[in-house]
Amino acid sequence: MSEAKCWLRRLSGLAILSIAMGSVGCGEGRPGGGARDGGDDSALRVALLTSGPVSDAGWYAGAYAGLQMIRDSLGARVSHLQTRTPGEFDEAFLTYATDGYDLIFAHGFEYQDAAVRAGERFPDLTIVVSGGGRVLRNVVPLIFRLEEASYLAGLVAGMKTSSGRVGMVGGVEIPPVKGTFDAFRAGVAAADPSVRVLETFIGNWDDVAAAKEAAVSQLRAGADVLIHNTDAASFGVFQAVREANAAGTTTWALGMNSDQNAVAPDVILGSAVIRIPEAFLEVARRYRDDRLGQEPIYTGVDQDVIDFVFNPALSGEIADPVRSAVDDARLRIRAGSLQVPRVPFVEGEVESPAG
Repeated sequence: MSEAKCWLRRLSGLAILSIAMGSVGCGEGRPGGGARDGGDDSALRVALLTSGPVSDAGWYAGAYAGLQMIRDSLGARVSHLQTRTPGEFDEAFLTYATDGYDLIFAHGFEYQDAAVRAGERFPDLTIVVSGGGRVLRNVVPLIFRLEEASYLAGLVAGMKTSSGRVGMVGGVEIPPVKGTFDAFRAGVAAADPSVRVLETFIGNWDDVAAAKEAAVSQLRAGADVLIHNTDAASFGVFQAVREANAAGTTTWALGMNSDQNAVAPDVILGSAVIRIPEAFLEVARRYRDDRLGQEPIYTGVDQDVIDFVFNPALSGEIADPVRSAVDDARLRIRAGSLQVPRVPFVEGEVESPAG
């Protein structure tokens, strides 16, 4: 890499990480490749873009674990960039495309426009956009049907609440998040249609203080079970629930995006889980074997990628009828007899009502 390009990279604020060898500095060749990882030039090169920290114990952490799994299972050379602005999205795609990467996981709906631009400019590059909405020959949406798990979480919340009120704290109101909340609301109604569901969006993914404030407001309004769909901001929701319990109330939380049960094992009843690492590995294998295709990849309860996982540390708090209701609904989703509501965000999709 030229000294000028290296300096521009520093100015942009992009931190390039090589999972195999630690941080990648300027002047060391392409991100994640070359002599740093000891790989040969024929190795599959896979990159990950996230717009938040991989320390969030959720959405981004799962993607990072998936990248590691690809490295370990397929012998791929891998790299990660955290990007924060649309301008950085474009620069990241440009960097990886010109440095010879084969496959990029752009982990978030927000990347889809930049991915399309990059896909049109670099026809030999394949981009997989988590939650993306547009399809090109070399731009493929990876759709996690998380609403199936959030419906199951809604059943739990609707059967567990004592106050008749539950709450949802979201990050940015984009279609994938709206879909999970619509499904959660449907699950609550299936358990008890009289339960009221509160909803708050904080406008970003990582503001712990804002998420805590939203959660506190919902708790004060009487909600006693809270779910989130955020990233690092989820820690604020869990802290609010913990503090409410310390003050003498009985309230619960539900995790989202990954198995967060161990994050706050004293208050999280269970988590709506995406097994992102396994999904990423399967996509990388399809790419390696030339089986990726030119259509969206859907993953859900059928593939065991999506599920609701009870917290074993709080098993005594989950009555048998609650477990039975979740097991029955899961089987019905798999059989197709239960259609969970979902918001279409891939071109040509049709919205699904509750079944």
